[in-house]
Amino acid sequence: MQVAVVTFDGFNELDSFIASALINRCRKDGLEAFVTTPTPVVTSMNGVEVTGQRPLEFVTEAEVVLIGSGVKTRDVVADDRLVSRLPLDPSRQLVGAQCSGALVLARLGLLDGMPACTDVKSRPYVEACDVTVLDAPFHAEGNIATAGGCLASQYLATWVITRTLGEDAARDVLDYVAPVGENRETVERALRAVHASAGALVR
Repeated sequence: MQVAVVTFDGFNELDSFIASALINRCRKDGLEAFVTTPTPVVTSMNGVEVTGQRPLEFVTEAEVVLIGSGVKTRDVVADDRLVSRLPLDPSRQLVGAQCSGALVLARLGLLDGMPACTDVKSRPYVEACDVTVLDAPFHAEGNIATAGGCLASQYLATWVITRTLGEDAARDVLDYVAPVGENRETVERALRAVHASAGALVR
């Protein structure tokens, strides 16, 4: 199973790298994430240049698509040509968004009637799309999920791993990366955040 971590110019490193790093700890189980970019190289909000592992067209074949956030997300959703390159299909894909990535899901019409999570700065723009913003770090309904706050990217990754490989796989990953002495607390907090919407496994 392949995961496209969509990463635009001006991206937030925490969003793309935490999600992809956690998911890639499941490579041996057949789950692999790829930084997916609209151009060969993108530059983060802090000036870090990254070469994409997959082109944006990869989103059509990935079983999971995660939309990262960044300082240029409003430019992304205003670009009809760029948005047209994101033909996402929640009927056959898990689709998630981090922080301002919720704007992309709203632009694609995927949040109609569904509340979302986002960061404090993006909240007014998401609400302007007639989307109710929750005071929570994570929310999912069916195959669509949103996370709010940079470090909530761990919850988005936990959701993906739980939905595709099961809770035990998510526990193993979280236990490994947790701060020493905070393993149980870290694992349980993440699973509590996503448990209500873990749902059935993707085949």
